[in-house]
Amino acid sequence: MTGSRASDIAASIEAAITHGRLTPGAALPPVRELATQLGVNANTTASAYRLLRDRGTVETRGRNGTLVRERPATSPASRSLALPLGTVDLSTGNPDPALLPHLSPRPVTRPHLYGEAVLDPTLRRHAERLLTRDGIDSEYLACTFGSLDGIDRLLTAHLRPGDTVAVEDPGWAHLLDLLAADRLTPLPVPVDDEGPDPAGLASALAAGAKAFIVTTRAQNPYGAAISEQRGMQLRAVLRDYPDVLTIDDDHGADVTAGPPHSLAEATRRWAYLRSASKAYGPDLRIALLSADAITHDLVAGRLRHTARHVSHIIQSTWVDALADHTTQKLVSSAGERYAERRTALLEALAQRGIQAHGSSGLNVWVPVPDESAALSALLAAGFAAAPGAWFRIRSAPGLRITTAILDPTQCHRVADALATAIHRQPDPGTGWS
Repeated sequence: MTGSRASDIAASIEAAITHGRLTPGAALPPVRELATQLGVNANTTASAYRLLRDRGTVETRGRNGTLVRERPATSPASRSLALPLGTVDLSTGNPDPALLPHLSPRPVTRPHLYGEAVLDPTLRRHAERLLTRDGIDSEYLACTFGSLDGIDRLLTAHLRPGDTVAVEDPGWAHLLDLLAADRLTPLPVPVDDEGPDPAGLASALAAGAKAFIVTTRAQNPYGAAISEQRGMQLRAVLRDYPDVLTIDDDHGADVTAGPPHSLAEATRRWAYLRSASKAYGPDLRIALLSADAITHDLVAGRLRHTARHVSHIIQSTWVDALADHTTQKLVSSAGERYAERRTALLEALAQRGIQAHGSSGLNVWVPVPDESAALSALLAAGFAAAPGAWFRIRSAPGLRITTAILDPTQCHRVADALATAIHRQPDPGTGWS
């Protein structure tokens, strides 16, 4: 760490993180100690740390001091694990490549020019059909570059740095990273198999949350899907906070059976996002966005000033996939296969006395007393999982296991390894910590 100005000190710390000299979770020196080392005023190092917090590079944890975030927002490094050769990697959250359709962009016979309609008319018709079937208003539609891009544009349109956002806990790691990058503070809402806890949401809203981001189904990492009753309970809570921005992330729509119980229109400002990544492939960077009129205009307006629109080449590729009977049959079959694999692991764990979670989607959440011990036991058996620390704010330890590529015949090996790690240690309890 070097520098005499706050900006220089912050830059040196970010460089150390980027080049691996400071790793995620590493503690930075106390403000006064670093000031003494560098020969500067303590106010200067305090300003440097404040800059790093604003950029989402570090976080302050009370008596534990200032730590490098698990995935610093200013670092190009991605969340990944160094694994021995031959390890079955169940940590990625990816769909099974073998279950993804082969997409072929149609030849461009007439180029689209500036000033033309930004939403493909055929895609609009498909979107209206899908959303109407699921009971979601489709009057105001737009496209974004996937769910996360849509969430970012929604938050930027309505919120300001320093605002708080109610989020699921455990929740999507990339969303937590995004909030840090946008200088927004997450307020955790506990999750169970039916979705976010209504009392937890009420507490977050009472504490001043300006937005609530909820996963309709296939919640990552917990696998929750909002039940009809839970949806009604959450709507009842939101009724007292009509100005809160409510965002439904329905990224698992096409690989999850049954109708969604979304929170669309639960408040005056709302948005529903339905992305293509899980069913059609992560590289198809597109999501449908349905919203109230003002929210739609804010997002569409910002798109016009930046990317202008999602490429019509991408839009037409999705249109062709939605219209193709063979592709739709493959997508439907993929959802069934994912459910079989997820259920096989849940049953294998239950046979060993381990209550895991995963009522929908591509992942299973396994509560464990010690994440490091459980990860080591899995690795010794030839499997890798994602540590729960990537996803948790205040919830208890656990592992996320991506079952999308898990061979059902291997489930007993995974379950045996976890049972060995869990049952050899005293259980400190589950739930909130």
